[in-house]
Amino acid sequence: MKAVVYRGPNQVAVEDVPDPKIERPTDAVVKITSTNICGSDLHMYEGRTDFEQGRVFGHENLGVVVEVGPAVERLKPGDWVCMPFNISCGHCKNCERGLTNYCLKANEPGVAGGAFGFADMGPWQGGQAEFLRVPWADFMCLKLPPDAEEKQSDYVMCADIFPTGWHATELAGMKPGDAVVIYGAGPVGLMAAHSAMIKGACSVMVVDCHSDRLKLAESIGAIAIDYSKEDPVQRVMDLTHGRGADAGCECVGYQCHDHHHHRQEKPNLTMNNLVNSVKFTGGIGVVGVFVPEDPNGPDALEKEGKIALDWGMLWFKGQRVATGQCPVKAYNRQLRDLIHAGRAKPSFIVSHELKLEQAPDAYQHFDARDHGWTKVILHPGT
Repeated sequence: MKAVVYRGPNQVAVEDVPDPKIERPTDAVVKITSTNICGSDLHMYEGRTDFEQGRVFGHENLGVVVEVGPAVERLKPGDWVCMPFNISCGHCKNCERGLTNYCLKANEPGVAGGAFGFADMGPWQGGQAEFLRVPWADFMCLKLPPDAEEKQSDYVMCADIFPTGWHATELAGMKPGDAVVIYGAGPVGLMAAHSAMIKGACSVMVVDCHSDRLKLAESIGAIAIDYSKEDPVQRVMDLTHGRGADAGCECVGYQCHDHHHHRQEKPNLTMNNLVNSVKFTGGIGVVGVFVPEDPNGPDALEKEGKIALDWGMLWFKGQRVATGQCPVKAYNRQLRDLIHAGRAKPSFIVSHELKLEQAPDAYQHFDARDHGWTKVILHPGT
């Protein structure tokens, strides 16, 4: 089959790789029809992780079941399904508590959490390919309604970014009527804004410097704040009558940039801006990727996976901070149903739907943050 294979920093290729097959009785094989390029893929694409050359990218996947193992009872060939990016067994201690993002069976002993096509998240191949092996398929696969094919550009967002954006608002403790500030108008930040609007925020403020992304935020009723033109903290304070936002979401991660210093990486920038943007006793949810170490990072602390956090101010303001990858299965059913009912349409962020063979060019444009490249869906087999 054809698949998107990592070939070193800033290099991917579409190559022939072995077809996946049923390896355990609980497996399924899915023919992939939609698979997204995610901002998290870019950390690996740029060589900032230890993702192995020759592995297949892709953790946001949707398609049609073509084969099931003898122990699979809930699925049959022909079912349309969306897979969470987390790989989880469903029966370990963490999975039983709903913490499928920290499954104890999907990675090597002593490391919790697995994912499709992701550095340090187990041996699993990704789904930017024509077919994908799905382990623990009965537990993993989210079955989709009859409109799955026509709405697949919406439903595929249930694999990662829509639940992750929702999770950011949950981690922040957001309630109806809250003022919410979101740092980052990439796909996850836009999904956090979409989630906050659905959940009844009184105002949603989105901070970024890319005009195309900020325009998308405005299209759903959010307030766009361009940090290249104004102080985002002061703007948030002005919009909240000096109190600060009730809840804040970090949707950028360790590669955030200081626009005023030639786009220099400053990994603590968004976190410290959030401490200063969020009110006393407010909550901060962190879903942007931070890594235990970043040997290629420009900052001495960042190389060791650390940042200089305004801890004193955070403590003084009595703020709560919650972090971590999203347990997709905690949210994906209800988000699927919101899409089916027409209450959510996460595909509003999609800028490009391309053939799998166009992936190398798409990665280059998306990584460069070229204007108009806000979210890419690849369609294998088209």
